[in-house]
This record gives sequence, structure tokens and C-alpha cells, in this order.
Amino acid sequence: MPELDPTVQQFVDAVNTGDRTTFYQLLTDDATMSDDGNDRDLQEWVQSEIFGSNGRMRVESVSGPTALVADYANDRWGSMRTAWRFTVGDGRISRFETGQA
Repeated sequence: MPELDPTVQQFVDAVNTGDRTTFYQLLTDDATMSDDGNDRDLQEWVQSEIFGSNGRMRVESVSGPTALVADYANDRWGSMRTAWRFTVGDGRISRFETGQA
């Protein structure tokens, strides 16, 4: 299995430990995201889907340094198989896209 980009691995770790500070430090100031192909307000989505609902990622497979499939679970939706893609530059994430896999 390919290895994740270190920044993406830190993103996964920050989600799993509930570490908001590290999570936001990994993002560029103008970072964007989409969920199931729809652009979302990053701050609102992260609060709702990750930190406000105990979000956790269990990586199932890695298809490249910035792409993975994970079993994602939170208190709002339960568990679902999701695909994640990240745009990384200079050790920070400028965009991430997620959706059901």
C-alpha cells in the first residue's frame, strides 16, 4: 500500500484525536472543501461533521500520497465508507474532497 503524504497523515491523526489546533494549522488560510461533489463552508462542515460529532477515520486503503478510502464514523451519521482526496503544497492542505466511496 502506498504511503500517505505526511501532511495528510497528520490530518487523519488530528481528526482521530479531536485536535482542532493541529487540524486548522494543516490548512491554508483559504482552504476549501467539498462533500459528495458539493462545495461546502469549510468551518461549518468541520464543526458539524468532525469536531461537533466525534468524527473518526479508519483508513482502509491508500491509492496515492493524497488519496485514501476510510471508514468514517461520527455521532451524527454513524459509519460510512468514504473517499478522500487532498491538495497539498508546502506542507499544508488547500483543498480536500470527500464523499461516499
